Amino acid sequence: MRAAGLSRRRFVAASMCLVGGAASLRRGPTLAASDARALTFFNTHTQEELTAVYFSGGAGNPAVLEQLDRILRDHRSGEIHSMDPLLFDCLYDVAARAGVAPHFDVISGFRSKSSNEMLRANGGRVAEKSMHLRGKAIDVRLRGVETARLRDLALELGRGGVGYYPVSNFVHVDTGRVRTWSGK
Repeated sequence: MRAAGLSRRRFVAASMCLVGGAASLRRGPTLAASDARALTFFNTHTQEELTAVYFSGGAGNPAVLEQLDRILRDHRSGEIHSMDPLLFDCLYDVAARAGVAPHFDVISGFRSKSSNEMLRANGGRVAEKSMHLRGKAIDVRLRGVETARLRDLALELGRGGVGYYPVSNFVHVDTGRVRTWSGK
């Protein structure tokens, strides 16, 4: 029986993260499902910082997820959109693999349609149907980790798209299909 609001695609994606999480238990230290998971985000455009326990007691915290949605809003329009919690788990696991605190500098979280179109019109190599539009992508740096290493760690997870932008010094991580690319 399907839970309310849980599409087949979301169920498969959640299952993949659970399988990935179980596999990582054999490779190194990660938290059990009931342990707390926290992330720190510093939004490079708004200068806001938030440290939040987004998962504890075996479940996500809706109030904290709303705070994360706010800090990851479109910095151009101010528009807020729900971010995919699986994205947070991927980031948390990448930091754990790196052996550093999960402290991310955010270049871009959610992106509104108008911001996406503006970037495309100004010659940016921005996908017309970017995962940022659906709250399923984030562009980040992980403090204490070179972006090339961050890219490699995200690729090792095998949970979604990973784009590497060495000149701009960030890594794109999303919860879409597994794929990789490089940009500027």
